Amino acid sequence: MESTQKTGSRPAPAFGPGVADEAGGRFLEGRKALVTGAASGIGRACAQVFATAGATVYVVDRAAEAAKRVAEEIGGSAHVVDLSDLDSVDTLPADADIVINNAGLQHIAPIHEFPPARFALIQRVMVEAPFRILRRTLPHMYAQGWGRVINISSVHGLRASAYKSAYVTAKHALEGLSKAAALEGAAYGVTSNCVNPGYVRTPLVEEQIATQALAHGIPPAEVVDKVMLERTALKRLIEPEEVAQAALWLCSAHTGYLTGASLPLDGGWSAS
Repeated sequence: MESTQKTGSRPAPAFGPGVADEAGGRFLEGRKALVTGAASGIGRACAQVFATAGATVYVVDRAAEAAKRVAEEIGGSAHVVDLSDLDSVDTLPADADIVINNAGLQHIAPIHEFPPARFALIQRVMVEAPFRILRRTLPHMYAQGWGRVINISSVHGLRASAYKSAYVTAKHALEGLSKAAALEGAAYGVTSNCVNPGYVRTPLVEEQIATQALAHGIPPAEVVDKVMLERTALKRLIEPEEVAQAALWLCSAHTGYLTGASLPLDGGWSAS
């Protein structure tokens, strides 16, 4: 953690909420974390892991009952917002110390058959909503001299796949937003990084199996091995908690110099 007090042009290390109790496991005591898409999958795992580390979690999701259930389980607060409604995004809490932009959706189709409205929806939810959330929360982070922006990107933020033009475009855009936030936030002790998982065992991935089978012309039973894991060295899906733990590590006392980076959790996909 850094303060705004500087030696030369460099922020000086400091202690306080989010650092002193790291050895005890609740090193985010006193911090507030806003997690989008927090009712299931990676978002839910992040909400649980960050709450266990002591943070108060804003559970943001459009699924009202599921968001409330997660919030009750972890002692956080539910914020039922459809991120495609950009006016609603502007009602989210502005005092988050940590922002985890995780919410996303998928549509699989060739570019020449891709519905334009669906393409635009994916950009609103996965690019413009994160921009608006950062526009709203960064002033608070800047004022206190500490903040963490964690964008749950994807291996598709680093590599492309056929039939996913909207998703690949959105993830590449999120990578650019993350890097811009890293450069702007550096003087204020705010870091911004991406976490880039491969295929994660989530409802979003499970829902893709039938459409992937249709797009590639193969039986659904072959999708995981022949499509999802074809380019990975590690032949398994990654678990949501593994992604959440990587996000938590980016908030630790020893990662304050890591910013503007993309952290691959892709089983070796991007190494090939």
